[in-house]
Amino acid sequence: MSVTAEKKTQIIEDNARAKGDTGSPEVQVAILTERIVNLTEHFKAHHKDNHSRRGLLMMVNKRRSLLDYLKKKDVDRYNALIQKLGLRK
Repeated sequence: MSVTAEKKTQIIEDNARAKGDTGSPEVQVAILTERIVNLTEHFKAHHKDNHSRRGLLMMVNKRRSLLDYLKKKDVDRYNALIQKLGLRK
C-alpha cells in the first residue's frame, strides 16, 4: 500500500524543481498521487476497508489543497503538473 523508498526517490527526482527539493508542491502532489493510486488498487480487493478509505479521502483533500495553492501562485506550473501526472483534462 505504501510507496517504496526507491519509488519515492524516483518520484522526487522526476518532479523536483532543484537538486534536493522534496518540499515543493509538485513533489508533494506527485507522492500523494502515487499513494492514492496504490490505495485505489487496494480497495478493489478490500472494499470494506473503511479505515483506509478515510486516509484516502484525507490524501485526496490534501492533494486538492496543494493543487489549489499551486494554481493560485503559478498557473503554468499547475498546468504542467496536472498534464504530467494525468490528473484531469
